[in-house]
Amino acid sequence: MRLFGYARVSTSQQSLELQVKKLQEANVNPSRIFTDKATGSTTDRPGLKLLQMKVEEGDIILVTKLDRLGRDTADMIQLIKEFDAIGVYVRFLDDHLSTEGEMGKMVVTILAAVADAERKRILERTSEGRIEAKAKGVKFGCKRSVDRKKLLQLKAENLGASAIAKKLGIGRATVYKILKEENNHE
Repeated sequence: MRLFGYARVSTSQQSLELQVKKLQEANVNPSRIFTDKATGSTTDRPGLKLLQMKVEEGDIILVTKLDRLGRDTADMIQLIKEFDAIGVYVRFLDDHLSTEGEMGKMVVTILAAVADAERKRILERTSEGRIEAKAKGVKFGCKRSVDRKKLLQLKAENLGASAIAKKLGIGRATVYKILKEENNHE
C-alpha cells in the first residue's frame, strides 16, 4: 500500500500550501503529491491525469476535502468508479470519509451530489443578485473614462464625431453613444 496525495485550487492566485502541508502531515511523501491550479468542474487536469497513471491496486489517495477532487457529481462518481475498478481507495481527510467499502462509496456519492447542488444554488443566487442590482440601477463593468464635459464642449464647437474622437483618443461609436445618451437625458 502506497499513499498518494492530491491537492487542487481553482485559480493560479490561490495557494496549495495548506493542502500540501496536511497531506505531508498524513505521511504522504512529497514526491507522491499531485497538484492542480484549475477548476474542479472538469477532470481534464494535468496533476489528476498524472495521479491516475501512477496509482496501482492497493494504493490510497488522500485528499483534504471532497470538493478538492472535483465539483461535478457525475465526474466525481466516475473518478471514484475508475479508482475502485483498479483497487484504489480515496480518503478525504477533513470530511473523515473514505471510498473503502460499500458504505463509504455511498456516502461519498451523496456528498458529491450535495456539493454539486450547493454550487448550483450559489450560481443561482449570484445571478438573482445581479438581476436585482441591475433593476436598482447598479452598473456592472468598467468605470467610464471618457471626459464627457470635454466631448460636449467639442460638439458645441461644431466639431464632427470623427474630429471629437481623434481629439479625445476614443472611437467614433463612443462619441455617438455619449451624444445619444445626452440627447435622451434632455
